[in-house]
Amino acid sequence: MMREYRIDVGETSVGALLVPARSTHRVTLTLGHGAGAGMTHTSMQAIAEACADVGIATLRYNFPFKEQGRSRVDAQAVSTATVAAALECARDESPGPHLLGGHSYGGRMASHAVVDHGLDVAGLVFCSFPLHMPRKPAIKRAEHLDGIAAPMLFLSGTRDGMAQPELLNDIVTRIGATVNWLDTADHGYKVLKRTRERSDSVFEEMAHYASGWLDTVLTA
Repeated sequence: MMREYRIDVGETSVGALLVPARSTHRVTLTLGHGAGAGMTHTSMQAIAEACADVGIATLRYNFPFKEQGRSRVDAQAVSTATVAAALECARDESPGPHLLGGHSYGGRMASHAVVDHGLDVAGLVFCSFPLHMPRKPAIKRAEHLDGIAAPMLFLSGTRDGMAQPELLNDIVTRIGATVNWLDTADHGYKVLKRTRERSDSVFEEMAHYASGWLDTVLTA
C-alpha cells in the first residue's frame, strides 16, 4: 500500500510517496521527477508500479519548484539538498540497500547530489538521462559522473532526442556503467507500437533491465 510523507527541505517541505515492493524486497530506489512534471505524473507512477513487481520499492518526491507550482527548476543547491533529504526519508521508512535515481532532471540532480553531498548509495538508476538539449549534442552534463564510485544504470530510449546513443555509449564505457536501450522509446517513454519488438510495456522493460542489473550489483 502506498504511503505518503512530508520531507523538510530548508524552510519548506515537499511531498513524497513510498510504494513498497510487491514481491520479495530487494532494494529501495529514491526517485526524482523530471523538469516538466511532478512525482504523481503517470510515467512516474508507472515506473514505481513496474519496479514494485520486481522487488524494488520506490520513494518518489517533489522538488520544491513543483511542490509550489512553479515552472522554473530550483537552483542546483536546492535540488541536491532535496535529493539528500529524500534519501534520508527513504532510509528511515524503507529497507535497504538504497539506490538513487530519477527521470531526466531528477536523475541528473541525483548524480550531482552524490557528488556534492558525498551520499553513500548502492547504485544509481538514470531513467532518460538528459545528456544534452534536443539537437544540441554535448557531454558537459556528464563530466561530474567520473566522481561517482557507485554502480550506475542508464535506461535510455532508442529515440531519446536528449541522449545521442554514440555519446551516451562512450560515457558509459568511460565510467564503467551499464546502459540498456528501451525499444523505440523517446525521452518521455512514448513508443512506436507498430515497430516495437518487445511485447511488454516500456515500464516493464525498464523494470526487467533494472532487476537484471541488480543481480550483478548486489552480488558484486
